[in-house]
Amino acid sequence: MLMRKVPGFVPASPWGLRLPQKFLFLLFLSGLVTLCFGALFLLPNSSRLKRLFLAPRTQQPGVELVAEVAGRAQGREQESPRNPAPAAPARGEDDPGGQTGARRRKAKAKAKGWPRRTHPTRPREEATAARSGGIADPGPREGSGRFSFDFSAFRSRLHHPVLGTRVDESQEPQSLVRTQREKVKEMMQFAWQSYKRYAMGKNELRPLTKDGYEGNMFGGLSGATVIDSLDTLYLMELKEEFQEAKAWVEESFHLNVSGEASLFEVNIRYIGGLLSAFYLTGEEVFRVKAIKLGEKLLPAFNTPTGIPKGVVNFKSGSNRSWGWAMAGSSSILAEFGSLHLEFLHLSELSGNQVFAEKVKNIRKVLRKIDKPFGLYPNFLSPVSGNWMQHHVSIGGLGDSFYEYLIKSWLMSAKTDTEAKDMYYEALEAIETHLLNVSPGGLTYIAEWRGGILDHKMGHLACFSGGMISLGADDAKEEKRAYYRELAAQITKTCHESYTRSDTKLGPEAFWFNSGREAVATQLSESYYILRPEVVESYMYLWRQTHNPIYREWGWEVVMVSLSSVL
Repeated sequence: MLMRKVPGFVPASPWGLRLPQKFLFLLFLSGLVTLCFGALFLLPNSSRLKRLFLAPRTQQPGVELVAEVAGRAQGREQESPRNPAPAAPARGEDDPGGQTGARRRKAKAKAKGWPRRTHPTRPREEATAARSGGIADPGPREGSGRFSFDFSAFRSRLHHPVLGTRVDESQEPQSLVRTQREKVKEMMQFAWQSYKRYAMGKNELRPLTKDGYEGNMFGGLSGATVIDSLDTLYLMELKEEFQEAKAWVEESFHLNVSGEASLFEVNIRYIGGLLSAFYLTGEEVFRVKAIKLGEKLLPAFNTPTGIPKGVVNFKSGSNRSWGWAMAGSSSILAEFGSLHLEFLHLSELSGNQVFAEKVKNIRKVLRKIDKPFGLYPNFLSPVSGNWMQHHVSIGGLGDSFYEYLIKSWLMSAKTDTEAKDMYYEALEAIETHLLNVSPGGLTYIAEWRGGILDHKMGHLACFSGGMISLGADDAKEEKRAYYRELAAQITKTCHESYTRSDTKLGPEAFWFNSGREAVATQLSESYYILRPEVVESYMYLWRQTHNPIYREWGWEVVMVSLSSVL
């Protein structure tokens, strides 16, 4: 039957839909497909996709306690003395009656894919009982009174020999120690002279093109390298170079800038550098400029919760979050959590308590908010005060928050019990949910995305060995030896990420999957950008243990770095 074409008549589709309706339906369908497909890219970068589309892998052996695996690893390394495991204090017997075997059998029954710790070091009931037993409070909480810094006591300790430096050099070959120290000092002189020649006053030196670079991270501030180098030049007794840097700060470091700056970067590099230089030298110029710069950062805290946003506009006083941080809706844990040390000192040196009040409020918000399994996710809304995504990392986005907690406790002469409690509570949650031991016996701290682990560590996370070692002495007595051993094993894992790379320099991130351990598996992570975290942990472990292996590992990095530029 022929249908006459009548003006305005649109033949119905077999589904009874007119053309505009079909268009809307197809538009909706395509949007739904795009949304579902795009959601795959939000899954953690782990074996989750494999679990969706592939058959499960064979079961792996259960995970034992860190020290027990370390004991087996030590036995293996006696056969291969090239990289001996760092010695650690002996641990107490805390596994009577074959409990380890029972845990091993239980883990075998449950383990799929890579093994992971699902219980704390001791049963949760014992941990709770230990907490309820209480620890004597060493003093008032830091939040209960004004922060006070004993400058005279600090100055008296500046030139006091510290553990691991010149005190015990009688036990080392004097010529070797002296040669190593002078070589590192020579490297610093070379770096400073090259910077002064090609980029003096700029934020960075680009070595290939031999020119300076300002970037857009500091809101128009210049000389980031100068200010970041002040304390290093002073501690290395490079007097002439220090005076050059000081003169530049006095004459050329201007604060009348009007760009957008990173709250975090300006604080740790500029304010931190200026405060360090002031405490080392007493030079007033450093104190004055640190305080003025701190005042320029205060508008970042103008939010409903008092949680600062990541970017502050020096001209307008407005603030915003980074566009990449949950579409501009979140502040970053490592950024707003890494202000406490500097801001307390700004209040102490200026008499203006607003700096201390700002960071104390951050603690107040974090103490109040619910934390999934005791963990601190990386993204927090400065408007609502709610977590925006359950991504937890001891590396990038989270790292220095934990470091500032333990250092706040130590900086306060061990009176900031709030920082102490937050640190050890967070560390216990990390032990329970993120700590893993690979089949090869390497201890690592994975990343957590809503209950699913990414079995990787970033280079940034390698500071944790030093941090855990630093905090071991103030842990509960029954866990001190455990934390020293844990610190040693994590640092050993990070050292392995160096030795297993082609250049012998560690990658930006390394994985534990597909039968490969402590190696970069993606090209986008196979690079080294002068990150210091691994060597930092070597230094902390050397100071704590005097095990010469850490000095040797540090020197290996020096030699590899030298060979890469020759």
